[in-house]
Amino acid sequence: MKVLFIGGTGIISTACSKLVLKRGVELYLLNRGQSKRPLAQGATLIPADIRQPESVSSALGELKFDAVVNWVTYTPEQARLDLELFHGRTRQYVFISSASAYLKPPSFQPVTESTPLHNPYWKYSRDKAACEELFAEAYRAEGFPITIVRPSHTYDHTLLPFHGGYTTVARMRAGKPVVVHGDGTSLWTMTHSTDFAVGFVGLLGNPHAVGERFHITSDEWLSWNQIHEIVGRAAGVEPRLVHVPSELIAAYDPMWGASLLGDKSHSVIFDNSKIRRFVPEFHPTIPFWQGAREIMDWYDADPSRQVVEPFMDQLHDRLIEAMKAALPAGQSG
Repeated sequence: MKVLFIGGTGIISTACSKLVLKRGVELYLLNRGQSKRPLAQGATLIPADIRQPESVSSALGELKFDAVVNWVTYTPEQARLDLELFHGRTRQYVFISSASAYLKPPSFQPVTESTPLHNPYWKYSRDKAACEELFAEAYRAEGFPITIVRPSHTYDHTLLPFHGGYTTVARMRAGKPVVVHGDGTSLWTMTHSTDFAVGFVGLLGNPHAVGERFHITSDEWLSWNQIHEIVGRAAGVEPRLVHVPSELIAAYDPMWGASLLGDKSHSVIFDNSKIRRFVPEFHPTIPFWQGAREIMDWYDADPSRQVVEPFMDQLHDRLIEAMKAALPAGQSG
């Protein structure tokens, strides 16, 4: 099987690249070659910029593929370019959408692939949903061989689950309080990239997956209080948590607020029965407590990775002070 990844050096795509190669697939990576992550060993590099379609057509030449996966399509304009570039060049095109596009707040749990797409809070999610509609119309109108995959919060050993990354851990280790949105009890799903890869790679070249939509997530549900506590223990501390309404966070930082109001502030539980029907070997095995240890081992192996963002550090303090000012005397967040 011959597969093209556009990108292929991100958190999710790196794990998928490794598994594809392990299974003997002939993998091509269309990539500018500017990523900090190394290319998967054994893949063939096609140096090109997907944002320059003429150069991409020239770089690909007469190559055709069993599957094409674009890991870096975010807007309808980019989706339209892909429809032009890959029409007639692949038996399957996989669009990487986002589970954040599902209706927020969810009207029922667990979320299935038939849950409506409607997110009025986050433009990123609305753009992903608009891309899905373009590809779905191309499938209906001309048989464009689309498969849609909706990852949720997928991580590897380099990614902390906090806005601002290591800043939150640095505060924990310094004994400072850290902000947790809402009351910290909303449920969330953390999926290790190597678990995700098993489900994803099982869809590549699968003719039954054409025209279908899938989310691929872990079956472990954790509250945000638990997520902070698990990371804190992996960092060797017991964190001090201060709960702040997501709406207040959004007032201070619209970008952080959009990702909360449009996604993370809502409990979301996923039904993974569909991906298991198509890929029976998909059974996530890595719990987040194990993943958190991998993350902290990576950060602690090189102090230069322990970057503290001054704005985010100060924002925690400002939000905590705002909460103290709003609460009656003698109470805390």
